[in-house]
Amino acid sequence: MSANPVASRSVGIDFGTTNSVIAIAEHAQDAELVEFAAQGGSGSVFRSALCFWQDEAVRGGLAHEAGPWAISEFLEFPQGSRFLQSFKSVAANPAFEHATLFEKRLRFEELGQVFLKHLVGHSGDALREVPERVVVGRPVRYVGSRPDEALARKRYDAMFGLLGRTVHYVYEPIGAAFSFASRLTEPATLLVADFGGGTSDFSIVRVEAPGAARRCLPLGSAGIGIAGDRFDYRIMDHLVLPLLGKGGTYRSFDKVLEIPAGHFADFGDWSRLAMMRNRRTLEQLARLKHGATDPAAIDRMIAVVEHELGFGLYEAVGRLKRTLSAADHAAFHFESEALTIEAEVSRGEFETWIAPDLQRIGETVDGALAQAELRADEIDHVFLTGGSSLIPAVRGLFVERFGEERLASGNELTSIAHGLALIGQSPDLDEWTAGEPD
Repeated sequence: MSANPVASRSVGIDFGTTNSVIAIAEHAQDAELVEFAAQGGSGSVFRSALCFWQDEAVRGGLAHEAGPWAISEFLEFPQGSRFLQSFKSVAANPAFEHATLFEKRLRFEELGQVFLKHLVGHSGDALREVPERVVVGRPVRYVGSRPDEALARKRYDAMFGLLGRTVHYVYEPIGAAFSFASRLTEPATLLVADFGGGTSDFSIVRVEAPGAARRCLPLGSAGIGIAGDRFDYRIMDHLVLPLLGKGGTYRSFDKVLEIPAGHFADFGDWSRLAMMRNRRTLEQLARLKHGATDPAAIDRMIAVVEHELGFGLYEAVGRLKRTLSAADHAAFHFESEALTIEAEVSRGEFETWIAPDLQRIGETVDGALAQAELRADEIDHVFLTGGSSLIPAVRGLFVERFGEERLASGNELTSIAHGLALIGQSPDLDEWTAGEPD
């Protein structure tokens, strides 16, 4: 490996399933988060969302926005726009060819370029000139049953090629590890657990004392396509979808059959849920309602689709999940002109719903330890990052394996970008990009 001169400035980009964050480093000691001045106040977290609407005054006839501005546009005119969230989750999916937005078809890389253009544009003067060192986080394992890493890399290259710089990809938990290492003054073995929207990634890193020629040495990693979005869907599946007809029946001639689960599949994926409002889907639902034994439930489902209520429903689901991280019980409340849903949920119920996911996450953590050839008692610190790390049952999984005293957290949504920017100051970036596909 040949060492490269350290860039005067480097940028770390955490392109997340739910949120995205940018950090810029001027030197190897620290990095600053980029602030976005939205209507609701400035902040360093930019929602990974897009909104499209038709506008003849715009070239191509399709206007768009991203982040909190996309949310504002959608809420202003929901029936005249198309809202996309968590589109990163289809990056490695060969079955996803394009999203149909009115009369336009946009591939993943085109959606990504639209998003990135707005992300950079809303950063103000921070990225008026893109630094030579661009470091972008990538999951240890992409979402999907058979994710195609080479396809995801190709799509990422096309997306971030918009910046006009060579892009270096680094595992997201390695970025978080580098950020956490800046707190340490003694050598240590560190496990980073990064819970994003689409994936949960785990990396084990040996951290040397400050001043060492190489501060961090990756020892092992593992990932799984289960994280915050899956937990949200568990709430949707157990609490909301039964009210929309899931588990119900319909009459077909002289038989009573269960409503096919396929009618509800799109509720688990924002990349498809926003596309449900089309004539074919609504005609199918109208026929289903005619034969349903509980037509009112299908009426509620039609209301969700026709009135573009998916965003509001998932916002209510997210609020419930966050509240249950701090309380034993919480009220689920969703209200619109077309639909109202209210229910009481206990933390115990939620933990039962996500129990299969927690088991698989635990097995993945054990896989990272096995790859590093380490026992749990040989880990000095466990750094939990990402929004779902605040869920008590998730934290409990690590307490059981490593003990409360070894767990650390903080900067749950920004540590990855912070560490990626610091990695951009490293003399030899090749040491950090070994996980890239050929």
